[in-house]
Amino acid sequence: MRYFLGLAYLGTAYHGWQRQPNAVSVQEKIEEVLTRLLQQNIEIVGAGRTDAGVHAKQLFAHFDADVILDAEEIKFKMNSMLPKDIAIIDIFEVRLDAHARFDALSRSYEYHVIQHKDPFVLDKAFYLKKDLDIAKMNEAAEILRTYTNFKCFSKSRTDVKTYNCKIESAVWKRSGNLLVFYITADRFLRNMVRAIVGTLLEIGQGKSSVENLHEIIKSEDRGRAGTSVPAQGLFLTEIKYPKIAVA
Repeated sequence: MRYFLGLAYLGTAYHGWQRQPNAVSVQEKIEEVLTRLLQQNIEIVGAGRTDAGVHAKQLFAHFDADVILDAEEIKFKMNSMLPKDIAIIDIFEVRLDAHARFDALSRSYEYHVIQHKDPFVLDKAFYLKKDLDIAKMNEAAEILRTYTNFKCFSKSRTDVKTYNCKIESAVWKRSGNLLVFYITADRFLRNMVRAIVGTLLEIGQGKSSVENLHEIIKSEDRGRAGTSVPAQGLFLTEIKYPKIAVA
């Protein structure tokens, strides 16, 4: 049988989602607990690979196992055994060919920036004490929707077949003490959101112009885009699937 896991985690203590040979990952922790509980070797496939220090408010993964008679009991036991910074939200059966990564229709991220020092959110936001022109940042963010090739925002030496992504929405908004960048696309390249945010923040500070963003994207050169912002401000917030994925 195939099952989907809905989960959330604070990524501060982990070297990203994907299992690593010499570092602790979220995938590793979940696989270890599932293997112990179900008494069979379990390997899980995540909907994406968050980098070291990045958080997830919602992420899905799938795994194959013998019939689970009581998913609620397994969820309860998993949450009891997992570290406090990883939470299992749901476990449900799906079709045998359902895939957490390839079936996803869209993914949404938030990036949190704080401009006034707040010790309660500093480990989950980028502290930037600079004046920012939000209107220009949103003007530039709107330009992103008119392009598909985002090689300029991709981490170098990334093994992908295409750098094309369809960005559905990208906007900056104030949320209390936070300045939040919201972005949704069908897929994202490695380091893409953090590179986009870094580029837009440079525009907001007057270090670059809205018009220059066109040239940056057309160049397909990572060196032309802004510096990637720190990982701690990035959250994967939503992944959408077609309803047919459910068994």
